[in-house]
Amino acid sequence: MEVLDRILKEASDFTWGPPMLVLLLGTHIYLTIRLRFIQIYTGKAIRLSLERSREGAGDISQFGALTTALAATIGTGNIVGVATAIAAGGPGAVFWLWLTGVFGIATKYAEAVLSVKYRVTTKSGAMAGGPMYVLERGMNCRWLGLVFALLTAIAAFGIGNMVQANSVATMVRETFGVPQWITGVIITVLTALVILGGIKSIAAWCERLVPFMAIFFVLGAIILLAMRYDTIPETIRLILSGAFTGHAAVGGFLGATIKEAARYGIARGLFSNESGLGSAPIVAAAAQTKNPVRQALVSSTGTFWDTVVVCALTGLVIVNSDQWIKGYNGAALTKAAFEGMSFVGPIVLTVSLLTFVFSTVLGWSYYGEKAAEYLFGPRAIKPYRWLWVAAVMVGSLSTLRAVWSFADVANALMAIPNVISLFALSNVVVLETRKYLWNGDINASEIPDAKPAAAEA
Repeated sequence: MEVLDRILKEASDFTWGPPMLVLLLGTHIYLTIRLRFIQIYTGKAIRLSLERSREGAGDISQFGALTTALAATIGTGNIVGVATAIAAGGPGAVFWLWLTGVFGIATKYAEAVLSVKYRVTTKSGAMAGGPMYVLERGMNCRWLGLVFALLTAIAAFGIGNMVQANSVATMVRETFGVPQWITGVIITVLTALVILGGIKSIAAWCERLVPFMAIFFVLGAIILLAMRYDTIPETIRLILSGAFTGHAAVGGFLGATIKEAARYGIARGLFSNESGLGSAPIVAAAAQTKNPVRQALVSSTGTFWDTVVVCALTGLVIVNSDQWIKGYNGAALTKAAFEGMSFVGPIVLTVSLLTFVFSTVLGWSYYGEKAAEYLFGPRAIKPYRWLWVAAVMVGSLSTLRAVWSFADVANALMAIPNVISLFALSNVVVLETRKYLWNGDINASEIPDAKPAAAEA
């Protein structure tokens, strides 16, 4: 098992190494240029995302699709992962992480355009979409769609289930002394109550949970920064200077070069917001929307909230705490940073991690379910949901490091077929954008060839 763990760890490090970072960041920049810096429409996109009225064919509201995607995206990586980037790359990593989020908005937008355009209607009348359908219907590459679906189904159990369950069970045990099996039972029961009702139940819960957890964390972070307002200018200076000049060794901190700041900041940003991995478009396809561009704008705000706001605030709090210079890393750095800020810090950290983790389990359950449906048909949905519930309990009680590393590899490899479709069909994204945004009406209904096919998944 030790040999297997080491091999999978090395495979994980390789798949998330420089080639993958270049591939994803390159895609972000390419699509940003092709779409004339679509990020300038973020304000309009946020306004659209808050409209909950039925806007067209689909299973859930635009807001429900967004919050479900955010539920899966905002997780432990937004808090612990940011600390890891700072520990390895210095304060400058926060700037590169933030910049990755800005460019990632374009990729998240393009993914959603294609996912809605090529979605299908199943026998039961439900919507189904995502990169697997884009690859099959947009590129006539069903085999590549099968590869993506298989990788998604595997990755979901790791990054979206057992890793999250184990993280929260371990944290509750260390913080409050509660045995992991008790936390596991509670999370398992709550998960079952939500996901067994399908996407409408998941979206309904996410519409309530995600706004609460996001607002709670943002306000908590702002309060923590306000308590040390006099050091904020120096914090910002450290982040900007570290991004372009590196950071000298201070105390227990070994120092970081510009290369390290960029590498770890970009890596954490890409891993956190999932732009380019192809996960979020799966739920975007279920949204009630008049045309692909309207939902794509809403979906693109997920990257904005996840990285440009939440991750950036986490980075500011950690750098502002000065704990990063003492040699802490990962979860230890996060804990030290928040605990060092009065009684408010631990409360913000605990509540945020609990809600972030549970929401991730809910959001990724839908991604895995739709991947299983694509592979094995509708009959696979109910067994998959029960298997998902059981995995939550297993993850709460055991680390299963080999499973985590394997899922990490699958998660990275999801990006390859998805990015292939983004490049191959970028003209489609541009044409749809021109039709409904640049030269058209964002509220216009879809023309016939852009409607969901009355096909049977």
